[in-house]
Amino acid sequence: MVLVLLSQITFAQQAPIKLYPDGVPNSKPAPATYVESTIKQRVRMVTDPVLIPYLPEKSKANGAAVIICPGGSYSQLAIDIEGDEVAKKFNEIGVTAFILKYRLPSDVIMVDKTIGPLQDAQRSIQLLRQRAAEWGINPAKVGIIGFSAGGHVASTAGTHFDKAVIDNKDNISLRPDFMMLLYPVISMGEYAHKGSMHNLLGAKPTQEMIDLYSNQKQVKPNTPVTFLVQAEDDPGVPVQNSLMFYNALLANKVQAQLIIYPHGGHGFGLNNKTTKDYWFNSATNWLDEYGFLTK
Repeated sequence: MVLVLLSQITFAQQAPIKLYPDGVPNSKPAPATYVESTIKQRVRMVTDPVLIPYLPEKSKANGAAVIICPGGSYSQLAIDIEGDEVAKKFNEIGVTAFILKYRLPSDVIMVDKTIGPLQDAQRSIQLLRQRAAEWGINPAKVGIIGFSAGGHVASTAGTHFDKAVIDNKDNISLRPDFMMLLYPVISMGEYAHKGSMHNLLGAKPTQEMIDLYSNQKQVKPNTPVTFLVQAEDDPGVPVQNSLMFYNALLANKVQAQLIIYPHGGHGFGLNNKTTKDYWFNSATNWLDEYGFLTK
């Protein structure tokens, strides 16, 4: 039984794939003290970003793929409840999942820390489309999901795709086909999560930078269809972040679904224990409605 279980785990999770095997762009040499570590399933100090593939059973695979961006205030990555657990649920519905272990913004290892996470998100989308045949992916069914600060990474990828911050000489589309945002950091203004804002933009960002990375201000008619979930009593990221983004989508006639729970706080991952509702079931129906789960 143990051998069978191990074989199933090995099949699901594959070896990490370096985003930049020929050298990480926008990087400085990391000092000896800046070393990637994982403590209590929280990853810190990423210098060499990777995608961790989770492949569904071949009989279930439907060609859809999703890039998973864990949260952690742009200072760490909650790689378990906002990574591994989510990837396995996507596999159950036939979606090929890739956890993005992205660089956390830092002046120590980056020339421009404000674009570091976006570079890694854009490179992930580019890589999935470049190697779509290898993984049995439909390049028109590549989406992104983000939690908390990872929701800011995802929403930035979904609203800033028309300006490449990576080398894209083959002009591969960097636009995700769908976005899923869970208790996301969206605004860098009045309703910002201060820790995430400071980590990404610094202690005294200009108004221009605040507006640029307040992603509700960057929504356009070609922004991808979006699924949002948040709790009204979120103590860390005000619920207005999801509301403002949803309203911006409506104003631009971008189809979206929004689930607001009265309770649940922040960081509940797949399971909001205050309700019998399971948001992933609604997300599955939403993906199916748009044809992403159709083989």
